Amino acid sequence: MRWNPQQPSPMPHGRYTDVYSRVSVPLKDADRTWPTKRLTDAPLWVPVDLRDGNQALAEPMDPARKRRFFEMMVSVGYKEIEVGYPSASQTDFDFVRLIAETDIAPDDVTIVVFTPARRDLIERTVESVRGISNPVVIHMYTATAPLWRDLVLARDRADLRELILAGGRDVFELAGDMPNVRFEFSPEVFNQTEPEYVLDLCDAMTELWDARPERPVILNLPATVEIATPNVYADQIEYMSRNLARRENVILSVHPHNDRGTGIACAELAVLAGAERVEGCIFGNGERTGNVDIATLALNLYAQGIDPGIDFSDIDRIRSTVEYCTRMEIHPRHPYVGDLVHTAFSGTHQDAIRKGFIEHHTRAEELGIPEKDAEWKIPYLPIDPADIGRTYDAVIRVNSQSGKGGIAYLLGSGYGIDLPRRLQIDLAGHVQRYTDDTGAEVTADQLWEIFREGYLYSPADGGRVELLGYSTSEDAASPEAAETTVRLRIDGTESTHTVTGHGPVEALATALREAGTGVEILGLTQTSVESGNDSDALTLLEFRDTTGTGNARWVAGRDASVLAASMNAVVGAANLL
Repeated sequence: MRWNPQQPSPMPHGRYTDVYSRVSVPLKDADRTWPTKRLTDAPLWVPVDLRDGNQALAEPMDPARKRRFFEMMVSVGYKEIEVGYPSASQTDFDFVRLIAETDIAPDDVTIVVFTPARRDLIERTVESVRGISNPVVIHMYTATAPLWRDLVLARDRADLRELILAGGRDVFELAGDMPNVRFEFSPEVFNQTEPEYVLDLCDAMTELWDARPERPVILNLPATVEIATPNVYADQIEYMSRNLARRENVILSVHPHNDRGTGIACAELAVLAGAERVEGCIFGNGERTGNVDIATLALNLYAQGIDPGIDFSDIDRIRSTVEYCTRMEIHPRHPYVGDLVHTAFSGTHQDAIRKGFIEHHTRAEELGIPEKDAEWKIPYLPIDPADIGRTYDAVIRVNSQSGKGGIAYLLGSGYGIDLPRRLQIDLAGHVQRYTDDTGAEVTADQLWEIFREGYLYSPADGGRVELLGYSTSEDAASPEAAETTVRLRIDGTESTHTVTGHGPVEALATALREAGTGVEILGLTQTSVESGNDSDALTLLEFRDTTGTGNARWVAGRDASVLAASMNAVVGAANLL
């Protein structure tokens, strides 16, 4: 039985066929092994931002932007980088020549160039890499899926096989004697190609290119247009990994796109299924919905305690470079790097995060280790923002959806104030009214202003009750004989009260009752408030009138002296009755 079944939509869904009529799933349930495996190591990352990502830009990168992007990728640790499509544009050709003629590429970085299986374009590609001392990969591709064969290339399976092998022979003829060059083949739209056909093509290419351990061939299997659930792609990759004729001489690579929004899952399951190398773009730029996001993939591993092999400790520098070079902003909700991904507005989330930080601090103190070395267990935060160069300033932000936990966190982190729980609840009401009226987010400074206006009393505020002065005398031998003298002015009338056996705060409350203004102190909490270089005592006082009929209320007093702050709070309470 379906509860609340959806009504039929007017959309013409019957125009589309289900994936299983277009894609052959080569494994049976008993055959596949990837579902029981775990990710334990990072694959080889290959950013294709300078080629695949670049060709998807409305305004492709100029040479200066390409160089800046390349140098950023090198600086964070990428060791294999696809730098361009040198037969497609003079800009790409010139950039490859820049690498050949300068030292911008460290010796241990492999340079990848991309070419179709056409002799004149292969010649141009090989010409671009001559003189490069770095390891080089020449990446040849051809679309292989039925729709592409029939509609785009107008070739049957046998004709296309010969076209691909001819291209492979041209690559080997022109670059086979270059000792630093290896080869890569992509059957484009692999995920929509018949498994037995693409297996035959790949085996033929590894034989043609003489794949061996010292010169392995890269077989790159793209989900060029994502059309199926990730488990289907994983089955296809496992089938290839288990059936390739020269598997030990092959580096199995994947290149997922994100048309269904599951490119990340496709890549992760593909690695479980046998892939050793992942091509994608940092933050997922690319045609249509983009290439798989290799930064998110890497940080997903990091969040499981696996070294991703790439340094994201200053992720905002990486983001600013990507945004500058692509002229596109990163979405604020983008995993790990977006402005809001470490931010909680929800009250329940904020309360959990605040408690998590308190427990994290306590645990580190108990172990005698720095907090940055303690095991990370904070609700709603998969990784420590500080690990990727973020501060905690934006972890909790307050709007109309927020609650007491977020308010307390912001006041604590911004001003050092530790609010009692009941005061958190009371203050949340003030903040809610403000956010409902304005519809705006509230900063720590604005929270302090709301708190100050709602609770903080200063003698300069005046009122019907004024504390004109007080003095104390103590007897060390007989504390109960200590005296406090309090001078008050209430409604213009002055009075003096001497109270024995109590401290100054209790004596002031007693004096107020004697003068006809009863304040019952329910609780008093000492904290501090830090603003800039100043640090003052802050007394938070819960009170009601002595008749016991009114609701409990809160007031605060501030002063450099703890005692003066407390006395101010009591006078403030009296003025509110």
